[in-house]
Amino acid sequence: MTKEAVEALSLNEITKRFGELTANDAVSLSVNVGEVVALLGENGAGKTTLMNTLFGQYTADSGTVRVFGETLPPGNSRAALDAGVGMVHQHFTLADNLTVQENITLGVHSLLKFSLGRAAAKAQILALSKKFHLAVSPDAYVGTLSVGERQRVEILKALYRDVRILILDEPTAVLTPQETDDLFATLRLAIKEGLSIIFISHKLHEVMAIADRVVVLRHGKMAGGVKTKDTDKNALAAMMMGTEATPPDVSPAKPGAPLLALRTVTTPDIGSTPGLKSVSLTLKAGQIIGLAGVSGNGQAAMADVVGGVLSPSEGQVVLGSETAQKWTPRIAVQSGIARIPEDRHKTGTIADFDLVENAILERYTSADFSKSGWLNWSKSRAFADAIIDKYDVRCPGSDTPIRLLSGGNMQKLILGRVLEANPQIILANQPVRGLDIGAVNYVHSQLLAARERGAAVLLISEDLDEVMALSDVIHVIADGRLSPEFKRGDMTPAQLGLWMAGQGFEVDIPDAS
Repeated sequence: MTKEAVEALSLNEITKRFGELTANDAVSLSVNVGEVVALLGENGAGKTTLMNTLFGQYTADSGTVRVFGETLPPGNSRAALDAGVGMVHQHFTLADNLTVQENITLGVHSLLKFSLGRAAAKAQILALSKKFHLAVSPDAYVGTLSVGERQRVEILKALYRDVRILILDEPTAVLTPQETDDLFATLRLAIKEGLSIIFISHKLHEVMAIADRVVVLRHGKMAGGVKTKDTDKNALAAMMMGTEATPPDVSPAKPGAPLLALRTVTTPDIGSTPGLKSVSLTLKAGQIIGLAGVSGNGQAAMADVVGGVLSPSEGQVVLGSETAQKWTPRIAVQSGIARIPEDRHKTGTIADFDLVENAILERYTSADFSKSGWLNWSKSRAFADAIIDKYDVRCPGSDTPIRLLSGGNMQKLILGRVLEANPQIILANQPVRGLDIGAVNYVHSQLLAARERGAAVLLISEDLDEVMALSDVIHVIADGRLSPEFKRGDMTPAQLGLWMAGQGFEVDIPDAS
């Protein structure tokens, strides 16, 4: 006999407006005890707004939230927490200068009494860590942890508060495939204990793997819902977009002259993160070079060197046929290098600047936007408005502070400011992180178009499928070392995976002579 479902959460006719923008329009959904409901939608569809309303960070203009039959007071995060609702945000909300234990217990215990319960708190954290396979030291400082370990701390923080409903907003956006598998194993253990989960993601294969049901938002409204066993990735993509998602065709490349080369470049290690170890790499006009690897193996150092942020301690950077005697971000920009940074919040945007200011952030001194030291605001605004229109940046207007945009819409603005500058060299570091499938296909098509007009593209991605789909030549980086180049189609995912694990570097390759 089938066990009767028990409703854990009910959102009823939620409407939320920001000025003239209606982010949620009479949205209703429910989640049962021990159920995983995936919330899908394009960037700007209203997913995060809906969850922030549920969590009490926003006050709905109309509609109600019920948790286990009790109506929550609107705009009250404490009431949501007390009712057992927890949220792990897309961008972690942890204090680097505090320990794991301090982050987990912050806001739970009175500061006046906390010292009396440290031992008990630590014991509870260790018990949860063991039970749900979330290995992390309570005494470690968060600033020393990897991305995957920080994700574990966020999950532990929720479990420590005895959450019964957990909202996960893009929980795998910065995780490696191995870390994602570990996360899903943990979630399945918690689901067996009765935890209910709302899972927000753009990765449809993950949705199919973890969710029981899918609810889709489009332009702030309900577009439909379906059980995962009754659908597939293509049908979900079509429901999200209102049309089929078609990836771009990739024609053979016609590489031209070298535009930038690294010659036996070495950079220092930073803590436990390796620098580059005698790396040589050539970026050619009309070619996409893909760099694959597990996070934290030297990709950051590679991006920093190419972008001019980091000067080699050994080796040279060569532009065309000239060795760069000095290498800075300004020289890199002036040399036609445009970057899509890995972290759109930390290094890609300035939170309190509006979209116009962020759109010209790396080119405000150019003749396109200034003259005799004076900014041309009309040209700057026209440039930002053109990006908003062409790249479908969902926002109230170009005068909006960029911190108010969703992560995906921030990424679209960054992509637009890079690609619309027609750069010679594009550093694309995790370019589609947090984007919906339609936006992913569009970005890929734009990178291919840049290649066709003669740009050199360095694509750094932890998504092996993305690297294999777009790259003309693939390198793997592991522990700061760079593999030989592999041409498109020459290597299987399993073979590249061995190199990513560092095993390929241990094999002595026979001398062809």
